[in-house]
Amino acid sequence: MATKTKRKTKTISDYRIVILQRGWVVVGKFTQTGEDCTLEKAAVIRTWGTSKGLTELAMGPIAGKTILDKTPYPIRFHELTVVATLDVNGAAWASALSQA
Repeated sequence: MATKTKRKTKTISDYRIVILQRGWVVVGKFTQTGEDCTLEKAAVIRTWGTSKGLTELAMGPIAGKTILDKTPYPIRFHELTVVATLDVNGAAWASALSQA
């Protein structure tokens, strides 16, 4: 009988854009503990508003063009649903998410 290997717990905490399965693009304060991921102070990026693609948002939302749908609660997801993450300017996104 095979035994499941227990994975080490890791915790990472910073602001990130996370691309999830089924096309969801979200942003917030990212934390991962083991396989469980959470975005606090999060929003769904409904409209990017960029001319150079998603990576342009790493510096922050485009004023008057990026549309964010703020979530009242944290977004939780399993690490295997993550397609990619983008490191972002944390100060710019923290400010934008507090106003969204």
